[in-house]
Amino acid sequence: MSVDIRAAGAVVWRRRSRTLEVLIVHRPTWKDWSLPKGKVKGEETLHECCIREMKEETGHDVVLGVPLGWQHYTVSSGKSKEVRYWAATVADKGHPALAARGKVQPASKKEIDDARWVTVKDAHKMLTHKGDRKMLQRLMDLEEAGVLCATPVLVTRHARATKRSVYNGPEQTRPLTTTGVVRAKRLVPLLSVYGVDRVVTSPWKRCLDTVAPYAKATGLELETREALTEAAHVKKPKKMAAVLSQVLGKGRATAVCVHRPTLPTVLDVLKGVTPHHLRRQLPGKDPWLKTGEIMVVHVAKKKDKAVVIAFEKIRPAM
Repeated sequence: MSVDIRAAGAVVWRRRSRTLEVLIVHRPTWKDWSLPKGKVKGEETLHECCIREMKEETGHDVVLGVPLGWQHYTVSSGKSKEVRYWAATVADKGHPALAARGKVQPASKKEIDDARWVTVKDAHKMLTHKGDRKMLQRLMDLEEAGVLCATPVLVTRHARATKRSVYNGPEQTRPLTTTGVVRAKRLVPLLSVYGVDRVVTSPWKRCLDTVAPYAKATGLELETREALTEAAHVKKPKKMAAVLSQVLGKGRATAVCVHRPTLPTVLDVLKGVTPHHLRRQLPGKDPWLKTGEIMVVHVAKKKDKAVVIAFEKIRPAM
């Protein structure tokens, strides 16, 4: 079903003296208290839209956490609108991901005249719209389940590479196509929205060149793992599985750039830490991920073990 207006928002949260607080905004035109949100501009993804709107309406740079779902409704003009929400937290000053973001102009006082941290209890009273209170409750459900502090692992298939049949050099040096280079650059804001501060990759050129633009934008060093290459995977897939398991258990926002033939092993590892009711969300057939596509794996710790609590798939627009 087509939608006239696409938008994104977040429940931005923090802890103060063991009390959970959330960030809400006041809109003078509508005379209401709302969760910060806004419409997609141009070719940006919903994820990019969300980050921009948080900065515009609250003044805070945030990183996205667990997806909370959607609101669907009809606006006064009769157009259909859908808003996607995430849990989010304010990024630390100097976080490397912020260096990959552009400047954002604050919203006018006519649009937003107050942004306020309030307790969850007060937010339930102050939020004008039922849909916003529903998103707040979903955040609290994560809190009560002990998984609100989940961290994202971004499994990234390298961008489009030159075909094997037309490349005469060594396999490990096969480069990205022109389209692949463009998509690699478009991955930068998507890695930034999740606050990625570690990048682990196959050392083969097509993987390195996929995540190099993000490394350059943030100043991060790429961590190469020979076990992630196609050749090493054929010989010893368990070594690749061990690398991924280590990343999942680290509790750190990490991007992992891999090759298509290695994805079955990636999925096997993920199945091992994913509850049965979520496994159907995993890709089921070759090629599993498109070139330059990301599977965002939200990982929480339960009894010191990594447990997947949500999946997303995103691919930058071209």
